[in-house]
Amino acid sequence: MQGVMNGLGQASGGLSQRTVLITGVSKGLGRALALELAKRGHSVIGCSRSQDKLSSLNSQLLSYDTSSPDKHFILPADVRSDTSVEELARVVVERKGVPDIIVNNAGTINKNAKIWEVHPDEFDAVYETNVKGTVNILRHFIPLMIPSKKGIIVNMSSGWGRSGAALVAPYCASKWAIEGLSRSVAKEVPEGMAVVALSPGVINTDMLASCFGDSASLYQSPDTWALKAATMILNLTAADNGASLTV
Repeated sequence: MQGVMNGLGQASGGLSQRTVLITGVSKGLGRALALELAKRGHSVIGCSRSQDKLSSLNSQLLSYDTSSPDKHFILPADVRSDTSVEELARVVVERKGVPDIIVNNAGTINKNAKIWEVHPDEFDAVYETNVKGTVNILRHFIPLMIPSKKGIIVNMSSGWGRSGAALVAPYCASKWAIEGLSRSVAKEVPEGMAVVALSPGVINTDMLASCFGDSASLYQSPDTWALKAATMILNLTAADNGASLTV
């Protein structure tokens, strides 16, 4: 039964309890993944810029294990800001220790437009969140993982990080960057750690709706996706270092 711990401190599914940091946790895939992991008995650290949505998420997480009010840690942070992420790392380690798994999920997409019609500020916004935000997390959390030579880092990519699509060139470029970044950093971390690029597949999120319109509803929901994604992420090991995977 999901969310039940056995006498050996095991989360459901036989896996030991993990502490998982997820960025962009206030909605979409990040929120669904956080809730699924909590249901399975794992400890969730989540951050986002949206305080209202974070409060709602925190209430849901608390409802899964009322006997452990400090099990999860949800706080505001802006991954685009290096100083914000530096403070996030400090507070997380102080409160929860070094995460076992990090999921760099925070992301955004441009409004459908040809590249010459995309405003420079919009292009910058996509890159600052999707690429710079991921780098900021890597910069401040990898050094914390290195001493123990343990830790799994999942950088959310996309099918469009391995192909191309019209009208979303800024997003495609950012996800191709995530693929290259992940493969490079995988060669820099010590043996025992893993950095992977993970494409979630096509999911009915706000970002997909901005591209596909009403037809986005034809695809699976974040909650359905999270059932498979949580299992996959929890089972990643050092042997997966440098891989480009798809849920």
